[in-house]
Amino acid sequence: MRKHLRIRRPAPRRRNSEAGFTLVEMLVVITIIGLIMALVGPRVLNYLGESKSKAAKIQIESFSSALDLYYLDLGRYPSSNEGLAALTRSNNAPGWNGPYLRGGVVPNDPWGHSYIYRTPGERAPYDIISLGSDGQEGGSGTAADITSAAR
Repeated sequence: MRKHLRIRRPAPRRRNSEAGFTLVEMLVVITIIGLIMALVGPRVLNYLGESKSKAAKIQIESFSSALDLYYLDLGRYPSSNEGLAALTRSNNAPGWNGPYLRGGVVPNDPWGHSYIYRTPGERAPYDIISLGSDGQEGGSGTAADITSAAR
């Protein structure tokens, strides 16, 4: 017995006038995508700015905890000249038991700027300040300064 092989023929191709999308259809889709981005984009960017501000607040709280441990070990907070780097490098002072920051490095704020450390602070033994997205004092919104809470 012989088996017959059946060969399938490909489906007939569309004529060029029927293939693909028309320019009008593509413009409609692009317009719809543009409208959606115009409505959703600002909200997404706002959430991104808020999340960076929250991250800066969390980092400042982490610095505050590390500074408290430093104070417990040495009986003083680092001077303004020593800065936050004193939390990562030994100054050969008796009692230093660091590094007090994980990773042994003082991170920059979420916008890539260095934190400002001042002692004594205005209402506390020290102030830790992030200058916000613009890197300048003052500002509003994401450019507002973020400071350590008074203790």
